[in-house]
Amino acid sequence: MSTDNSNFNLRDVEAFVFDVFGTTVDWFTTVSREVALKSRGQIAVGSQDAMDFANEWREGYKRTVTGSRDSYRVSQGGEGPHSIDVMHKELLEEMLDSPRWSRLAPVWNEKDRQDLTMIWHNLDAYPGDTLEGLAKLKENAIIVTLSNGNFRLLLDMAKNAKLPWDAILSAEMFDTYKPDPKAYLSAAHHLSLEPHKIAMVAAHKYDLQGAAKVGFKTIYVPRPAEDTPEIRADMKAKKDGGEVDLVAGSFVELGALVAAAHRR
Repeated sequence: MSTDNSNFNLRDVEAFVFDVFGTTVDWFTTVSREVALKSRGQIAVGSQDAMDFANEWREGYKRTVTGSRDSYRVSQGGEGPHSIDVMHKELLEEMLDSPRWSRLAPVWNEKDRQDLTMIWHNLDAYPGDTLEGLAKLKENAIIVTLSNGNFRLLLDMAKNAKLPWDAILSAEMFDTYKPDPKAYLSAAHHLSLEPHKIAMVAAHKYDLQGAAKVGFKTIYVPRPAEDTPEIRADMKAKKDGGEVDLVAGSFVELGALVAAAHRR
């Protein structure tokens, strides 16, 4: 169920900028499945190992970007790879050197490991939600990515999953990662819009907090593999005592709300 802030008019939003990993596409289902399929029988599809491998790979990304690894506080101006492709490959190598996954190291040669990294270029859209919702939103506003994924990854993903973006913006273009304010302000600059004319759509509290700091409107779309259950339950619209402008149950619901706002 959505909760709308009466002081927030969706008609005033000229551009919706979307987080991609976890918000628009289902990285967990895709990665856990494809890693198992590429494991030459070492990991069963749907097994705990498959799910753990996907989650550990993703958690490595989060540590790298948000700065819990002292040497990789990229979004805070620290050192680290500015391409998600490079980061994913580095993290994969670290995992294969670890006691948990070292048994897989002989299974995958260098080409196999490059192919594994490319899984992230071909993630599934959420069925019955993403494509329909984006198509509806596109009728009334600009829809673009604002993702930490590198540009080529986002381009491949859009083509593979048929995501109908008006444009692709990548934090790689701005030499940083969200939630650095530079990422959001650079997006506003390229859209030629004041921040309050833009709404950030994400399934991650930290992303929306970063966007709000520079004046973006914020829309939370809960997804099962994103944030903790406690955070998802606690995310509310400002009118209900929360910190975001809108909570929508899906892209389809958001598209319907925006269409209704434009009919008024």
